[in-house]
Amino acid sequence: MEKIFRLIKKILPKSVLEFLRPVYHYKLALLGALFYRFPSRKIKTIGVTGTKGKSSVVEILAAILEEAGYKVASQSTIRFKIGDKVTRNLFKMTMPGRFFIQKFLRQAVDAGCDLAVIETTSEGAKQFRHKFIDLDALIFTNLAPEHIESHGSYEKYLGAKLSIASALAKSKKSPKFMIANADDKEAEKFFAEANVERKPFRLSDASALRLDDGINFNFYGANIRSALRGAFNACNILAAATCALAFGVKPEQIATAVAKIKEIPGRAQIIKARPASAKASAGKQNFDVVVDYAHTPDSLKAIYETFKSEDLSGASGSISRKKLICVLGNTGGGRDTWKRPAMGKIAGEFCDKIILTNEDPYDEDPRKIVDEMAAAINPEKLTIEMDRRKAIAAALRSAAAGDVVLITGKGTDPYIMEAGGKKTPWDDKRVAEEELYNLQLSTYN
Repeated sequence: MEKIFRLIKKILPKSVLEFLRPVYHYKLALLGALFYRFPSRKIKTIGVTGTKGKSSVVEILAAILEEAGYKVASQSTIRFKIGDKVTRNLFKMTMPGRFFIQKFLRQAVDAGCDLAVIETTSEGAKQFRHKFIDLDALIFTNLAPEHIESHGSYEKYLGAKLSIASALAKSKKSPKFMIANADDKEAEKFFAEANVERKPFRLSDASALRLDDGINFNFYGANIRSALRGAFNACNILAAATCALAFGVKPEQIATAVAKIKEIPGRAQIIKARPASAKASAGKQNFDVVVDYAHTPDSLKAIYETFKSEDLSGASGSISRKKLICVLGNTGGGRDTWKRPAMGKIAGEFCDKIILTNEDPYDEDPRKIVDEMAAAINPEKLTIEMDRRKAIAAALRSAAAGDVVLITGKGTDPYIMEAGGKKTPWDDKRVAEEELYNLQLSTYN
């Protein structure tokens, strides 16, 4: 099928190809469902959509459901999990195509899973990858401009997300739930489109909310304590908890599950050095290093606010914060060019030192992208180092006691996407650990 489509691309004009593309994707979705015998009809299936927080909500909800005794399958940008079997997502896409989602659901059914939690995206919906999946519930986290050039406008981006709510409305499952962040201006549109039982949540549902070296709040009589950081993660917990309640999970089970989650890979993840020598092991990493997926202006602001304002007790003990040092990528090449100066401006407002570097340039000149971001930053704060490893190493070397080094943009992304389809294997967490190790060697030896 793929070979045929490539041949068609060479022959047909682009306008005709764009007309036929939806038909092609729809047929693939239908063929996948037929081949794997409509597996979502045999398992309770929960979708998670929105701009920010989707992967975190998938991880948190799966952990809660498992604590309640369910066998769970989950699929996200981070990983694919069926029961105890876990595979890292190396596709560089949240919803892989070519029958992948239907195959995943069939494997979940065959493994005896009770529920499946699936991260659903606008790009996936645009290519009909959510079609022929019978949902029992959908969680909407929030909406902010993203993928605008791909969709054509914010309204079309919203429309792609709403098509997932429409799929919930058409699902033959019963009962069905629409869980939505009522603090978001688009929540009512999702409730209206789904037209099923409404389960709103809002940050104010977190009674007596306290944000310090973690998250603490009361929820339906249960004390929720989490090692995760920031108000954005409080919202993610509320989204998962509200959904879990709809499926009969008790608040006490929710609290127990959340307390066990120490981190979410690539999402405000605290990175600690392993001792480089016996002498180094006697010392202590006295600044914090954080890896986060933030790649939109809103998410960048949220992570900066969290670590700028908090006096955390992680790697740095109780030392007061001195500087916020930011390693900021050049955002994806060939897309969302509007957000480059916006992200540069936000970094300039919150960070004391900014190192701009390479991220996923694709076929665009990476230096051109960086220069567009740099234009919005005070030169006194700015360093440009296009080698991402060297940029991370430089940020770590410049950190003093109490500082925070924030490495944003990639999270768990497994590759740097470069010109001509080149994919360079990458892992921000691993590189940060290696450079922390090297820093210790140079300090103590």
